[in-house]
Amino acid sequence: MNVLGDLLKHVPVPRMVKVRQSFYAPEIADVAAAVQTAIGEAGVLSRIQPGDRVAIAVGSRGIADIPILTREVVRAVKSVGGEPFVVPAMGSHGGATGEGQLDVLHQLGVTESFIEAPIHSGMEVAEVGRLSNGLPVYIDKHAYGADKIIVINRIKPHTAFRGPVESGLMKMITIGLGKQKGAEAAHAYSFKYMAEHVPAMANMVISKLPIIFGLGTIENAFDRPAKIVAIPAEKLMEDEPALLLQAKALMPKILFDPLDVLVVDEIGKDISGDGMDPNITGRYATPYASGGLAVNRIAVLGLTEKTHGNCNGLGLADVTTRRVFEAIDWEKGFANALTSTVYDVVKLPMFFETGELAVKAAIKGANLVRPEDVRLVRIKNTLEVREIWISESLMQEAQERDDVELLSEPFAMDFSN
Repeated sequence: MNVLGDLLKHVPVPRMVKVRQSFYAPEIADVAAAVQTAIGEAGVLSRIQPGDRVAIAVGSRGIADIPILTREVVRAVKSVGGEPFVVPAMGSHGGATGEGQLDVLHQLGVTESFIEAPIHSGMEVAEVGRLSNGLPVYIDKHAYGADKIIVINRIKPHTAFRGPVESGLMKMITIGLGKQKGAEAAHAYSFKYMAEHVPAMANMVISKLPIIFGLGTIENAFDRPAKIVAIPAEKLMEDEPALLLQAKALMPKILFDPLDVLVVDEIGKDISGDGMDPNITGRYATPYASGGLAVNRIAVLGLTEKTHGNCNGLGLADVTTRRVFEAIDWEKGFANALTSTVYDVVKLPMFFETGELAVKAAIKGANLVRPEDVRLVRIKNTLEVREIWISESLMQEAQERDDVELLSEPFAMDFSN
């Protein structure tokens, strides 16, 4: 690695300035009360009869206050005499095992003691039917045997395709509740057809099984609940597209665009399905989604603890560190790649002994006439972009913006972590 150090020793690392970005960010003050209000306004509890076993589908994504959302749905079901239980609805996540998916829920704080209901976790599925093109549609066996089904999910842009509905309640029914086999079927024709297959498969499930409503949340730029709605199953296709547009309008972003280099301190499945959200970085694993930042090179310096070695998304970076390489559990990322049929996300970029060398390599690869003028931004991860670090060359631009506040004087970039 001394050879690499010699090749990079003359690349300057810019001094950095900490800044705070501002976004329009409405927030619900009392999440528990908002859930009960949304369910009441939708008038959906009358669909539950006393003694009905009600399956509540809960996913693996980072949804704000997911334990509270789940507990309040449980309490609402109990209030009319239903017997609620939770099923993990997370496709192939958690290592595609029942134990792994239960562990994912526990890590999210969705435990039986907190939500006041049992959790039934397994990977067995029942086939609901087939689309006209032969694609099978599956659903979790526990949910299949329930008298009623409710789904909970955040509505937001997807990372790999665009359509009237993307990540949300319809996708939860199709891929989340379909477990590994359902996720594999939905991805079989690639993301090119996902915008068509998600609603078609979800509508088949809704037409054949007793899904009564979905509880959807929209989050603000700081990943706090901005809106909570309960949507009767038969209105999901009608209502979810408008909610997706609202979610997109509230998404945070990096306000300095374009960039030569983006440095991401950590990526992980707990941050995004793609490790780092392409809607923030502008780097997508498929050609069927677009938007976001224009950036030349991306350096990833670490994996989150909660990703447990799953490096899904690392392949979208240009450079990384030996620390990342040594923390990878390849089978976890490979399982996701095989299910989604998107392989680039688990490819290994060049890795360097230190974060400093990785950043220098990214700057060198940006092909700048004056590397000292590099337009560089550093973020902790793509969920936390309120306070970020910008290179000294971006200071004047920051000072001219009303939505950016300077929090420090220029200082040397820190590579101690």
